[in-house]
Amino acid sequence: MAAAVLAAGVGELAAAVVAPASSPFAVIGAALIDLAPPWAKDTAIAWFGTADKIALLVGIAIVMLAVAAGAGLLEAARAPLGEVVVGASAAVGVVVAVTRSDATGIAWLPSALAGLAGVIAIRYLVRLAVGSAPGAVPHQPPVDTEVPRRRFLAWTGAAGVVGVLALIGGNLARAGERAVTAARDALGLPAPAVKAPPVPAGAELDIPGLARIVTPNDAFYRIDTALVVPEVDPAGWSLRIHGMVEREVVISWNELVSLPLEESYTTLACVSNPVGGTLIGNAKWLGYPIRELLARAAPSADADMVLSTSIDGFSASTPLDVLTDDRASILAVGMNDEPLPIEHGFPVRMVVPGLYGYVSATKWVVDLEVTRFDRSTAYWTTRGWSARGPIKLQSRIDVPRRGQGLTAGDTVIAGVAWQQHVGVSGVEVQIDEGPWVQASLAPAISDDTWVQWSLPWTATEGSHLIRCRAISATGEVQTEERAAVAPDGATGWDERFLEVFS
Repeated sequence: MAAAVLAAGVGELAAAVVAPASSPFAVIGAALIDLAPPWAKDTAIAWFGTADKIALLVGIAIVMLAVAAGAGLLEAARAPLGEVVVGASAAVGVVVAVTRSDATGIAWLPSALAGLAGVIAIRYLVRLAVGSAPGAVPHQPPVDTEVPRRRFLAWTGAAGVVGVLALIGGNLARAGERAVTAARDALGLPAPAVKAPPVPAGAELDIPGLARIVTPNDAFYRIDTALVVPEVDPAGWSLRIHGMVEREVVISWNELVSLPLEESYTTLACVSNPVGGTLIGNAKWLGYPIRELLARAAPSADADMVLSTSIDGFSASTPLDVLTDDRASILAVGMNDEPLPIEHGFPVRMVVPGLYGYVSATKWVVDLEVTRFDRSTAYWTTRGWSARGPIKLQSRIDVPRRGQGLTAGDTVIAGVAWQQHVGVSGVEVQIDEGPWVQASLAPAISDDTWVQWSLPWTATEGSHLIRCRAISATGEVQTEERAAVAPDGATGWDERFLEVFS
């Protein structure tokens, strides 16, 4: 296990210096994400939320230590079979690293160095262990049986400590990440040619516990497949538009930001957001309309889809008509009056009102292929999810909060409701299976954003059940029917059981 920690540290430190996207943890984790069936992804998000990537890395570390322990026992009993296990594990990392879509010419190096360090360490440490242990394995190759136990403990401890320090150093020494962070910090976004309308007076109800009408960048949910956030220098970024078009278009960062950029408020939601979930947020975006760039390329009349691809290989299938109508579908460069945060797609991402993120909100986007749904499939559609993901009408109860210790008396029930690019005209609340009561709806920023709602309530002592449902601008009433997030988004009424005390 100490040898494995040393190997991991060497691999991560090497990756930080030469190929950040090819760290052994990152490439193995990315491969597991790619291979995971939809139910596994849903379970991870349901259990861990936006900490799903941390949970995956911890899981990989636990499995790595278990494999290492087994390799050590195997090495002690039948050397060099333990070394073979370690070397084979490293070989898997090498193969995965060089076959990633964002692999560089030296993507193999971090896993190879990790494997070399692991093989050398397990060979030496196991021999020290066997040689210093009472009753050493009889058929073990000759070892120095005079080596004292303290020498074994010292070398094992040193290997573990060096490995941990290398892991820490690798995370601190990601030169590419520092360079991209510096480039982002130095950017000055151009003034928008079209400013977003101001947030209407009264749109923010300012109720404690209620989600803010505009989500701060550091509180905005993050769900994507990138274990290591891609480091994209805007100076080297470009977007290619090709496929079923009359002419191919390539645009650079400088060309993009010199265009007349537009501001707009749009609420983004993840298809994995359960009823009442928090994988949703609203922000002010700055970008350029995708329809204008597509017009340059002149899509073929029989094209019906745009396959957008991230620099790390993720892809999304977006209906062409959604990207060419009058909605604010943009290549975004700014978020809430600052450059995009790196983890939210810096330097450029897609923002498309009315669709779940898995078919529209590609981060670190570098490629738009105009094609057809019957010819191309995207990352999640190949894994069983719907090819088209229109946002479903939803509402959520934010307050009273669960477990807040509510006391009898006057209080308020409040939450948010949304159906981007359709709009919400009302929200109704039901208390204890009683009649549905119309809640007060705050002014919406636009049909592309969520809206806050509230209802005064005189809470009485005892147990209570409250539910909410939204009504869309077209008159649709949110369905009671419960549906899982797969394959195209959850449905059902959000409900909350409360205990009110005297």
